[in-house]
Amino acid sequence: MSNKISLEERYEACMVLSGVGDALAYNHGDWEFEQNGKVIHAEVKKKGGIAKLDAKHFPVSDDTVMHLATAEALVEAGEGATLPQVYLTLVREYIKSMTDMHGRAPGLTCMSMMDTHNKRNDQDWKVPFNRKGGGCGAAMRAMCIGMRFPNPEQEDLLINLSVESGRLTHHHPTGYLGSLAAALFTAYAVRGSPVEAWGHGLMEVLEKAKQYVKDAGHCVEENLLHWNYFEESWRKYLEKRNILDGKSQPLFPEVYGIQEREEFYKSLSFQGTGGASGHDAPMIAYDALLRAGESWVELANHGFFHGGDSDSTGVIAAAWWGALYAYTGVPKVNYKGLEYRARLAGVANQLYELRGKPLLMK
Repeated sequence: MSNKISLEERYEACMVLSGVGDALAYNHGDWEFEQNGKVIHAEVKKKGGIAKLDAKHFPVSDDTVMHLATAEALVEAGEGATLPQVYLTLVREYIKSMTDMHGRAPGLTCMSMMDTHNKRNDQDWKVPFNRKGGGCGAAMRAMCIGMRFPNPEQEDLLINLSVESGRLTHHHPTGYLGSLAAALFTAYAVRGSPVEAWGHGLMEVLEKAKQYVKDAGHCVEENLLHWNYFEESWRKYLEKRNILDGKSQPLFPEVYGIQEREEFYKSLSFQGTGGASGHDAPMIAYDALLRAGESWVELANHGFFHGGDSDSTGVIAAAWWGALYAYTGVPKVNYKGLEYRARLAGVANQLYELRGKPLLMK
């Protein structure tokens, strides 16, 4: 990461490029729902490569709409709000986001749970445990939580908010722990922590998250029963990449082309669709970031253009990359005409001003 890049610019790029990663990977749904990564890469090449992909022709998907909802809720709550007030603000913004889903392929779990929230008459945000709530819909919208609470001393706030914001729709550890990973890694990126150490940090924070879930007292038995899948999946991945210790450099196969990545991403997945679950969407995004280094092109090749839930890995990977490197090496055509660019940049600036400021832990 260059010391010449201002933190304010990195904040803007975190939000704006997250939208780019989403939009380019989504491609009107054509690439998100294409299961063969070789087909996607061939089409990207036919269009002239990523340097020729004009954002004005690539509308954002539900991922960016809901990420904006999270960010705008955090800004609306402001400084000094209580956690319950923030959660209820998130619910309102998520409900509102459902009116902007035409052509954006919103997830069934998000739609169903927002319909449930919309019909409530109480002032609660909690929902029952959901055995089918392990999808990536919580992870794809949580990066901005790490922008709001990037400091080490605010780790408890980051844990609480990422878990509960995730549980609003995805009340299953595999789902909401993806939200925690997306937020935590964004905080690490803002701090400039070595990327190869992030996974080790996550494994340590998972213990604190488990204690939070126990202390929160909501569906504790069901959550603990289903806890291990996320944690063990990440442990196996980090061991495979030789970075479980948080100190070593990542190891990749000597040959790691399109087909090899396709097979690996499927092997990480819950049911063969890489990036569709809360554990593997941030995992594939992290793998892409580790492999790409400072190369935007390689980030796209690994994190945006693959079979499976590519816009969810793209929105996460590009957010982290922007928080590290801002717009360095990114063709302006990729983001200049991006849908909602002004909103993304505007809320990023507001999060920059709010960063590190307290909430009331009640």
